[in-house]
Amino acid sequence: MSAKKVAVVGAGLVGSLQAILLAKKGFIVDVFERRPDLRKADVIGGRSINLALSNRGFKALKMAGVDEEIRKMSIPMYGRKMHDVQGNLTYQPYGKDDEAIYSVSRGGLNQKLMNEADNYPSITYYFDHRCEDLDLDTNTLIFTNTRTNEAVSHSYDHIFGTDGAFSAVRLRLMKNPMFNYSQDYLTHGYKELVIPPNSDGSHKIDKNCLHIWPRGEFMQIALPNLDGSFTVTLFFPLTGETSFESIKTAEDVMNFYKSTFPDAIPVMPTLESDYFENPTATLVTVRCNPWNFEDKVMLMGDAAHAIVPFYGQGMNAGFEDCAVFAEMLEQHNGDDLSLFEAYSAQRAPDGHAIADLALYNYIEMRDLAGDADFLLRKKIERKFSDLHPDKWLPLYSQVTFSHIRYSDALANGERQRKIMDEVMKTPNIKEKWDNPEVMSKIESLL
Repeated sequence: MSAKKVAVVGAGLVGSLQAILLAKKGFIVDVFERRPDLRKADVIGGRSINLALSNRGFKALKMAGVDEEIRKMSIPMYGRKMHDVQGNLTYQPYGKDDEAIYSVSRGGLNQKLMNEADNYPSITYYFDHRCEDLDLDTNTLIFTNTRTNEAVSHSYDHIFGTDGAFSAVRLRLMKNPMFNYSQDYLTHGYKELVIPPNSDGSHKIDKNCLHIWPRGEFMQIALPNLDGSFTVTLFFPLTGETSFESIKTAEDVMNFYKSTFPDAIPVMPTLESDYFENPTATLVTVRCNPWNFEDKVMLMGDAAHAIVPFYGQGMNAGFEDCAVFAEMLEQHNGDDLSLFEAYSAQRAPDGHAIADLALYNYIEMRDLAGDADFLLRKKIERKFSDLHPDKWLPLYSQVTFSHIRYSDALANGERQRKIMDEVMKTPNIKEKWDNPEVMSKIESLL
């Protein structure tokens, strides 16, 4: 039997990984990308957006055989370091036993996956190909080659739409009956700024933490890069009294930072120019269901579930899509329709769940991360989890350091939240938080 021919539309992180995993299973894979080959772009490096890789992503990268290489080009972050308005620092570890999330350059990781894909003769990349339409009767993709302006079309056994939050493949599925779709924008956007390295190339602040400046209605975070810099992201209202709209001049920027993030000013010497040169971007959540059309088309990554970045799980969820598909491919033993339907039925609820978790985590990061009661709550949870690891895994650890389904983690987290709400009502909880009676109370509530 001849090998099946499949298309992957979108050569980003998820598309390139999916191409590798499909090639490993014996498929002939064509990958289409509307942009030029990013490996030939002029600027790739430490200042491109960086992302947080965790266990789910590493599992998928291991399946592709590139996990150790990626680990070498990433920086472990063992916890959050919160900066208050006075510049005081509070540290909160992410997990235990040196568990970490890893800061990695998006561009660098994408290049590495493309280079790995080039090792497979069955994978062919087509750049500068903009997807215009998809004929579902014949499973034919129609592209415009933007270099030559000619129309090209190709037919496939299966098509994987990994072309991002504004997916052209999904746009075609949206015209089908019984396809559900929604998109919701946050009223907050973001802007990327930078903390440059010291003159000797070292980092100006602790490189093994994710730094957060939580300020209630908004926040700033910083993730380390290999070149000694940090990518700083300001998450901020798009409109209103204190917003991207209201900050119009260099003086406005400096006055805002002096009153809000004063300890950041000395380490951000290019703040004014970065603020006005770098674009303001929006944040969108996309949900859809089903992710498949028959056994012809499957959506993955942001095309299926674009989420806000506040759990650091966008890339990890997309990579897990690829890993779960590869595992289910073996279980279904050539029954393509049952594979596509079972995969969509299993993964869509997990896509919805991580979207909900990410939206909640924004509130936690900007409003609660600097709150004394919240920090105490985390300490109590951690103590109970250390005493009874079989009974309590904190929600963050379920999402970040396990392979528990997102939908199960969401349900477990809701149960844990209700228990901790009761525990925090205990009289004098601040004084006796680590007493045996508090631990016994959690056990009885469980």
